[in-house]
Amino acid sequence: MKLSAHPLWLVGFRPFFALACLSGLSLPILWALFFSGAVPAPTTSFSAVQWHAHEMFFGFGWAVLGGFLLTSTKNWVKVRGYHGYALMFLVAAWLFERVGMWFEGVWPPLLFLISNNLFIGAIIAMLIWTLIRNRKNDFYPDNYFFLLILPVFLIAKNLMLSAEYAQIGWSMVLGLFRMAFLVMLERTLAQFMKGVFNVTILQNPALNKAIKLLGLLLVFASLMPAQLSGWIALLLALLLAGRFVFWKPQLAMRRLDIGIMYLGYLAIVAQLVVEFLGHVAHIEWVGSVSIHLFAFGAMGLIIPAMLVRISKGHTGRKVAFDALDKLALWIMLLAFLFRIVAPQIYPAGYTHWIYLAALCWFACFALLAWRYIPFFMQPRIDGKEH
Repeated sequence: MKLSAHPLWLVGFRPFFALACLSGLSLPILWALFFSGAVPAPTTSFSAVQWHAHEMFFGFGWAVLGGFLLTSTKNWVKVRGYHGYALMFLVAAWLFERVGMWFEGVWPPLLFLISNNLFIGAIIAMLIWTLIRNRKNDFYPDNYFFLLILPVFLIAKNLMLSAEYAQIGWSMVLGLFRMAFLVMLERTLAQFMKGVFNVTILQNPALNKAIKLLGLLLVFASLMPAQLSGWIALLLALLLAGRFVFWKPQLAMRRLDIGIMYLGYLAIVAQLVVEFLGHVAHIEWVGSVSIHLFAFGAMGLIIPAMLVRISKGHTGRKVAFDALDKLALWIMLLAFLFRIVAPQIYPAGYTHWIYLAALCWFACFALLAWRYIPFFMQPRIDGKEH
C-alpha cells in the first residue's frame, strides 16, 4: 500500500483530530510549566503569553477546526474532499508551524514568516476553493459566512504575534472562532436533537442570520469604541440566550454527550456577558476570564464531544458514548471549574488551579488519543471507502 493511500489520509478529520488529541494533551501542560517557571519558555521575539495563545488557537484550535471543515465542506457540497498527498502536505505544514513557533528566536525572519503562514494560508485557500467551485451544490446557502471569516484568520494570526497589535489580533481570533462555533452549533445541534430525541428545535432564519451578523461584527470589536462593542456583545448574548430557551435544553441535559454541548453554548453566552461587563461596567475578574470562558467553556466542552461523535460516526461505528467517553467529558467539566470558577473563590491558589486544569486537559485528550487514534489508522469498519 502506498503511504498516501493509508487510512489516515482518507479524510481530513483523521490526521487532524489525531493532531488535536496530541496537542490538546501537551500544550496546556507545557504552558503550566512555563507559567510556573519549572521549564523555560522558548526564546522568541514575542512573549510566552502570545506563544501560548497562538498555539492553543492555531495549533490545537486549527487542528480541530481544520479537521472539521475539511470533512464537513466535502459533505456540504457532495465532493470527494481532500485526501492523500493533499492532507500529507497540510499536516507537514502544521508541524512546520509548530517547529517555527518554538525556534522563531533563532530562525531567519523570512523562514519564520513562511512557517507561520504556510499551513493556514494553504488550508484556507483549499476550503474556499471547495466552497466556491461547488457552490451550486452547496446544501447551506449561508456558507458565505465562511468565505468572509476564513481569510481574516490569516490577518488575525499575524497581528496576534506582533508587538503593537497583539490585543487586536487576540480579539479577532476569539471572534473568528466564536463565529465558527456559532455556525457549527446551529447546524449540528438541530441534527443531534432530531436524531436522539426526535424533536425539532427552533430554526428561525431571521434570528439565525442576526446572530451570525452580530458575531461577524464582533470579530472587529477591538477596532470599535469599548462601550459600543460591549453593548453589541450583550445584544448577541441576549439573542443566543433567547434561542437557547427554544432549543429544548430540558431534553438535551438528560444526555451528557449533548448536554455538554449545550453547556458550551451557554459558555459563549457567558463570555459575551463578561465582555459587556468589562467594557461597560468595568468589572474585573481573577485571571483572563473572558478568553478562558471561551477556551475552556466552548472549546473545552464542545470539542471532545464532537471529536468522539465524528470519530465514531465517520469510521462506520455506532455513535454511542460509553463510560470512557463520558469520563473524558466529565474531566473537561472539572477543568472548567478549576480554571474559571476556582480562581474567583480562592485567588491565592491561582498557579495550582492552572496546574490542575492543565492536568485535566492532559487526562481528557490522552484518553481520547489512546481510544481514537487507532480508529484513524484503520479503514472504516462498515466497508465504505471513506
